[in-house]
Amino acid sequence: MMERILIIDDNEGILEFLSEVLGDTYKTHVAVNGEIAKDILDNEMVDLIISDIMMPGIDGFEFCRLVKSNVGYCHIPVVLLTSKNTYQAHIEGLEVGADLYIKKPFSPELLQLQVANLLKNRLKIKAHFASSPFEDVRVMAHSKTDEAFLKKLDEYIRKNIKNAGLDIEQLAEHMHMSRPTFYRKIKSLSSLSPKELIDITRLKKATQLMAQNEFTLFEISKMVGYSTQSIFNKNFQRYFNLTPVAYINSLPKDVKAD
Repeated sequence: MMERILIIDDNEGILEFLSEVLGDTYKTHVAVNGEIAKDILDNEMVDLIISDIMMPGIDGFEFCRLVKSNVGYCHIPVVLLTSKNTYQAHIEGLEVGADLYIKKPFSPELLQLQVANLLKNRLKIKAHFASSPFEDVRVMAHSKTDEAFLKKLDEYIRKNIKNAGLDIEQLAEHMHMSRPTFYRKIKSLSSLSPKELIDITRLKKATQLMAQNEFTLFEISKMVGYSTQSIFNKNFQRYFNLTPVAYINSLPKDVKAD
């Protein structure tokens, strides 16, 4: 799936130029002001935001501050573009939480490379979390707000892990978010659907139980909320690329003295 970039600039010529530069690689959404951009964020999946600073109404600094202070959006990287070639403007961009600050004029190749690097680094973190049995969910956080959000969510899933019917509606309600906003937040943060995040949390808990060597695989599958061991086995291999039995055999064995 193509990653999605929201471009904000009151100059329609710049919007067209940036859409051409990035349109072959990414799906682009464009907005001529912050109000339209906010509507897009409320209704579309967005992986990265590129915004000019000098705009009427909500300027780039204010829009970046709005994004980074809202739990529904704060995970989205923001690139600020400006012709203000001053140290103070750069400092202000960093203070409002911008992930990247690019001065105009810039080469299209430089923008493409920097955007690609930002998105690639995030993708590596997401892939590492999904495939690592012991990695904490908070590794995907890019701010204190995201860290607190993921910690609260993870604690709720683990508290209700035996509930085979645990679903997105229950999670969204617990996090005080609408279902669509919650879905977009989780998908953008982790590249996983909420259902997949629940599955991975179940499986990570299962690896902890396996290491205790006190339960059968059938017992463990029930303890982490799977209705059948066959579904548990299938999901375990899907995410960790080995069977539960192979995983248990890979664990170090305690060496006891005679």
